[in-house]
Amino acid sequence: MKIANAQLWVQDQEEALKFWTEKVGFEVRADVTLPEMGDFRWLCVGPPGQEDVSIVLMAIPGEPLIDPATQAQIRDLSAKGFAGTVFLTTDDCRADYETLRANGVEFTEAPEERPYGIDAGFRDPSGNAIRLTQVAMTFNA
Repeated sequence: MKIANAQLWVQDQEEALKFWTEKVGFEVRADVTLPEMGDFRWLCVGPPGQEDVSIVLMAIPGEPLIDPATQAQIRDLSAKGFAGTVFLTTDDCRADYETLRANGVEFTEAPEERPYGIDAGFRDPSGNAIRLTQVAMTFNA
C-alpha cells in the first residue's frame, strides 16, 4: 500500500487552487466536476517531481452529507489551523521560506533550528497549518 492523497478542508476551492499553484508552486493533479454528484469538484494539487502524491483541496460539504452545525465546526477548526496539517520537506528551508514569502505566502513562524532540523510554519487561505521542514535526522519507529 502507498499513500496517494491527503485532504485539506478548504473554504473556497478557487482561492485554495490559486494559493497552492501560484504561491506555493504546486501543479494541478486533477480538477474534475461531477454533475451527477451535485457538481462535486475533485480538486488535487501536488509538488512537481512527486507525481504519486496529491493534496485534495476539499470543499466543506453541506447537507445531506454534513449538517450545518458540523459544517460550522469544520470551518472553525480549519480557520484556527486545527483541522489537519500538511508537512512539506525541503533541502533548504531558509531559501524556500524566502521564495514563498516573495510569492506572497504569509508565515506564522520563520525558519528556526529544532532538534530534528530547520522548521517554519504558514497557513493556507482556509487557515490550515502547513509546516516546511529541512530534516536533519532520521527517525526510526
